[in-house]
Amino acid sequence: MRSQILIQRYAQGLINSAKNVGEFDSLNAELSEFDNFLSSYPKLHDTLQSPFLPATKKKEIAAQILERTAVCNKSKRFLLLLVENDRLMLLPEILEFLPVLWNEEQGISTFEVSSVIPLSPDQKKRLKGKLALLEKRPVTLTYKMDQSLIGGLSIRKGNIVYDASIQGDLERLKQKIVEE
Repeated sequence: MRSQILIQRYAQGLINSAKNVGEFDSLNAELSEFDNFLSSYPKLHDTLQSPFLPATKKKEIAAQILERTAVCNKSKRFLLLLVENDRLMLLPEILEFLPVLWNEEQGISTFEVSSVIPLSPDQKKRLKGKLALLEKRPVTLTYKMDQSLIGGLSIRKGNIVYDASIQGDLERLKQKIVEE
């Protein structure tokens, strides 16, 4: 729970610093590129997260790497802040949360749609339209496959889950039987 609060705070701070969608997209791309870079070099990744190395040394190493890249000063300061506070391990989750938070700031609701098979373009369009009516504002949808659903859909917005799956129906039926 504590890490989720930290993720939200760092993401919110970064979003507050972005002046427009172009700058946000640039920051998001640069931070993603740095995260991919760290994933490519596990020893460097481990070094920057090592509890045995002082934060000042980690920051120095990260600063040297960032000086050789074409990232803007905001991205550098953000990454160095994460390194200095031993929060670099939160970067992947911050990157995952950034678009959702950005959309919310822009008045757009974000939903994660899980299904057992890919939805057709027509199904996606109808679902997006119905969710936009429900929310009374624009929506954006992300899709993922979930083989545990058996059939139907599971739609998540933050902590709210709309479960229209066979798996969910079976769970509700089980609860009903147990209660009686």
